[in-house]
Amino acid sequence: MTRKLGQSGAQDLALFDLDNTLLIGDSDYAWNVFLIDEGLVDEARYRSQNKQFYADYERGELDMEAYFRFSLQPFIDHGLSKLQALLPKFMDTRIKPMVAPGAAGLLHRHADKTRVIITATSRLITQPIADHFADLAGLDALIATDPEIIDGAVTGRIAGTPCYQAGKLDKLKQWMANSGQAFGETWAWSDSINDLPLLDMADHATATHPDDRLRAEAEVRGWPVINLR
Repeated sequence: MTRKLGQSGAQDLALFDLDNTLLIGDSDYAWNVFLIDEGLVDEARYRSQNKQFYADYERGELDMEAYFRFSLQPFIDHGLSKLQALLPKFMDTRIKPMVAPGAAGLLHRHADKTRVIITATSRLITQPIADHFADLAGLDALIATDPEIIDGAVTGRIAGTPCYQAGKLDKLKQWMANSGQAFGETWAWSDSINDLPLLDMADHATATHPDDRLRAEAEVRGWPVINLR
């Protein structure tokens, strides 16, 4: 099957999923727990909904529009600037301890490629994480799900295509077209069956701490399985 998106002899592309791949844990889930601990949301309701949406994600059945209405509501209730001011604390207390021990080494080993984090999680949460990886080991870009922001206010809606399942390919193709670069072969790493379209597209796919369904796919397709923990 012809899957390549790039051109022969051009810059190679390394695509890294974020949650449960470069991180040991899920940044989106951790952010929601952080908001609970900061007293910014109703604990009982928010914790229950957070768990349910995460279970839907693990099954590959997440309604992204519904999830973003839920996860962006605190930005509406408290304002974008107030929650953005909490991101450094979130990074120090929740995200930095979640960085997989082998993540920096993996990024360093592919320094000859254009290195991109591609994640379903909101850019509001993942931009500072991508910046941290850029400082830690080098990173060229972040592709994420973009929240709609109008006149400095979060609306609760997604801007454009959700960077989820097959939507990751759409976001990737758009990013490649806008980059002004020519890309060659593609490497991709992910933990989740939700990223099967992305891994299937790649010339070199690697299952990283895979869930059970992705592990089974990796065995059938002969993809390597690695552990960065």
